[in-house]
Amino acid sequence: MEKGLLYPVINQYRADEKLDGLWNFKFDPAGEGEQQGWQKGFDNGIKMPVPASFNDFFTDKDAREYTGDFWYSRHFFVPDYFKGQEIQIRFGAATHRAVVYVNGQEIRSHEGGFLPFTADVTDAVKFGQENVVAVKVNNELHRDALPAGDTETLKNGKKMAKPFFDFYNYSGLNRSVHLLAVPKKGIYDYSTSYDLGESKATVHYSVRADSGSNVKASLIDENGQVVATNEGKSGDLIVTQPKLWNVRDAYLYTIQFKLLDQDRVIDEYQDQIGLRTVEIKGHEILVNHKSVYLRGFGRHEDSIYAGRAFDLNVERRDMNLMKWIGANSFRSSHYPYDEQVYRFADREGILVIDEVPAVGFKMAAASFLGGLDQSFFDGDWTKELYKKHLDQINDMIQRDKNHPSVLAWSLFNEPDTSTNSAVPYFEKLFAATANLDPEKRPRTFTLNEDDTYEKSKCLKFPDFYLLNRYPGWYHKWGYEISDGEAGLRAELDEWQKSDIDKPIVFSEYGADTEPGLHKLPSIMWSEEYQIELLEMFNRVFDSYDFIRGEQPWNLADFQTVEGNMRVNGNKKGIFTRDRQPKAAAFYLRKRWTKLPLDYKAGK
Repeated sequence: MEKGLLYPVINQYRADEKLDGLWNFKFDPAGEGEQQGWQKGFDNGIKMPVPASFNDFFTDKDAREYTGDFWYSRHFFVPDYFKGQEIQIRFGAATHRAVVYVNGQEIRSHEGGFLPFTADVTDAVKFGQENVVAVKVNNELHRDALPAGDTETLKNGKKMAKPFFDFYNYSGLNRSVHLLAVPKKGIYDYSTSYDLGESKATVHYSVRADSGSNVKASLIDENGQVVATNEGKSGDLIVTQPKLWNVRDAYLYTIQFKLLDQDRVIDEYQDQIGLRTVEIKGHEILVNHKSVYLRGFGRHEDSIYAGRAFDLNVERRDMNLMKWIGANSFRSSHYPYDEQVYRFADREGILVIDEVPAVGFKMAAASFLGGLDQSFFDGDWTKELYKKHLDQINDMIQRDKNHPSVLAWSLFNEPDTSTNSAVPYFEKLFAATANLDPEKRPRTFTLNEDDTYEKSKCLKFPDFYLLNRYPGWYHKWGYEISDGEAGLRAELDEWQKSDIDKPIVFSEYGADTEPGLHKLPSIMWSEEYQIELLEMFNRVFDSYDFIRGEQPWNLADFQTVEGNMRVNGNKKGIFTRDRQPKAAAFYLRKRWTKLPLDYKAGK
């Protein structure tokens, strides 16, 4: 668990310089980098962009599919005026584990390929001089790690990743690297929660710092006017006639904290927040005490050339596509996204179901990808897995807790919940995470098709349900789609007859569709069939009041591992991988732009 995960800011107390650009890069299949002195830096490697996944830049398959250790290195300058500050290098992500060296000195290690970590390099850098940072990264998959999988060695001696998940194992320094100078013993975390009245809003805040005698807190509106102040490391900021953060109608305040030593300011941190509340009441999802019907997507951080790297241009396009089609939400499937994604969502009023990379925890799914068919939670790897799982949930919530866009936390994607061996793991995890979020936002996870109302042993844990269902594609496909609809209705009838009164959101459904393939009458893979499948699901959604959201899989086509079920990736996107609409996009736009935000309210 990281001590603090504040997003970098620049002010008179804090400096931030991005170390993005071309780094030196080397594969290390024999694991001999340290013996060769690579931790001291090297200049004879491949020039590799950061942020980026390394895979798709290569033209040979051995490099693209490389599994094992690999290294990055670059020079950076630390100016003399940084003296007296704490010097940090902050990595937005390193997939999946990393060891950081500065000037040949090992600083720290980290595991978890989708969350940031910071290396304190104050004692290792030379001020007023060039320095060298080197990072050893490893992208192997294991059953006791997130996301889950195996790493095998082929007969030719080369390693190969065997994921238990259906997206490509893009690897590298996929997010920005920052050189930071921050006050020693300054602010390292803050939290907010909210109460809303008829004419006022109360922001409960708390600040964590290593020193200082007091904190001055201020809330500033979008016109730059201070609307509330208070003193103390915790307290309330009260706003009269507040402007609330609403879905697709966002308003952001700036919250500012000044850390004082006696009467002298020694640190300052500012961020943007939105005043809003989230709750589950019966089978309704409420934002600001008003019913909300979710419409949106499962997504992936995936684009041509750069793989899983964050690209501001791609994100701008994706947000515009979601706004155009009438979406109001997405799930960060199947891992926490780059922090800038949430900042976009904050500004655009898009709700996010934030998901930890606990994917592949189901051996039947692994069997689909060449793994074993057994209960995942019967494995002896779960003890070590649990520690890593909880650590990454801690960091995800710590990083994202102050974003108004975050609606809920998803703690698993499609875990095996059909056996009793899953129950102790779930009980322990849900108990350990109950108080991590000051706002107490809902916690959930997605249920695979095998984990039905009748079969799942873990239905008591989530605050609302996410269902991944694929009738019409993986079963009862083509002309049998009418039987697929009948089977789906039969399952939902069981939910309706039960004593459960919680919302259900359909978080995955869809059909692979080759763009430009048309057929009359339709066939699978045609654009016509994709629309027919969506129409079938929408008939079902409209028939049950407790269904409170629809998020088809996927916003855009994305890369997967090779296999006879895939033709160059997963083609269930409503948009192509280069973000152009399929015919289904116009169909969904017509539906979603007509659906009221409070669709089914009061039912």
